[in-house]
Amino acid sequence: MRALVKAKAEPGLWLQEVPVPEPGMNDVLVKIRKASICGTDVHIYNWDAWAQKTIPVPMVVGHEFVGTVEAMGDNVHDLHIGDLVTGEGHLVCGRCRNCLAGRRHLCRDTAGVGVNRPGAFADYLCIPVTNVWHCDPSLPTDVLSCFDPFGNATHSALSFPVLGEDVLITGAGPIGCMATAIARHAGARYVVTTDVNPYRLDLARQMGASATVDVRHEKVADVMERLGMKEGFDVGLEMSGHPDAFGDMLSSMCHGGKIALLGIPGQEMAIDWNLVVFNGLTIKGIYGREMYETWYKMQVMVQGGLDITPLITHRFPLEKFEDGFDVMRSGESGKVIIDWDDQAQESGR
Repeated sequence: MRALVKAKAEPGLWLQEVPVPEPGMNDVLVKIRKASICGTDVHIYNWDAWAQKTIPVPMVVGHEFVGTVEAMGDNVHDLHIGDLVTGEGHLVCGRCRNCLAGRRHLCRDTAGVGVNRPGAFADYLCIPVTNVWHCDPSLPTDVLSCFDPFGNATHSALSFPVLGEDVLITGAGPIGCMATAIARHAGARYVVTTDVNPYRLDLARQMGASATVDVRHEKVADVMERLGMKEGFDVGLEMSGHPDAFGDMLSSMCHGGKIALLGIPGQEMAIDWNLVVFNGLTIKGIYGREMYETWYKMQVMVQGGLDITPLITHRFPLEKFEDGFDVMRSGESGKVIIDWDDQAQESGR
């Protein structure tokens, strides 16, 4: 089968022929239809310090996908050949205290599809049936291919009640823009999204932001004043991993405000703990998706009218995967989809 492989310990990915995986008795073999490029995939492509210490070579990469059931093991009984599926990219042990308590997203022995085991940038992917999500076939396959990052956004945005609240989102990457749409869909009063990238701030506006802030030219406090906000933001969603963005968030929260922290800092980050203590702030780290409450919520939101398709800006056939990675690395994109259909056509804006 065809696969995008991290075949060498250097920048790049290589389109190669590799064996089709054999499903075990509890596994499902998925024929990939579409796969979207994640920031993690870009790190692996670039072969940065994180990738060098994390990714075994060779490795088939990719973990955001939608496809159909091609085959399954003898112990799999609730799926049928041809069913439309996507899947959870974190494989957990099932035996630790958190797994046994239903908190599988907190498993300390998590392994990642396309990181620690062969991934979804391939004609076929093999994963345990416990990681398969049976999709509503009426939903767009482009959207379903983005359910993994959409789940990160859902887990973050719905970590705290947002109905009637004012929400600050720092970072207008794809997940930040999805979180913008979710917060509005869930009834937030104002959703303010910050970044330094005009292209992505425009995407945030398309996804429903009440206001956007290019922090190079404007302060969050100025937008708060323009909106008539007097006491700060009730909920903060930190999606950038940038120290300055997190500092802006801490100083913009109301007393008793709650922060969901998804962005991963590239370096150690200082925190003004006086703001946290004296303002009674709550900070919650977010990792992945709750299994499978997050998946249920995001499918229901899309069924109920939440539209994230404006965020899907580019589509490429497999043979032009390099162009897809170039667009992702440029910052001038939302979600970028690689189509494994031989008849796929390039599109973008």
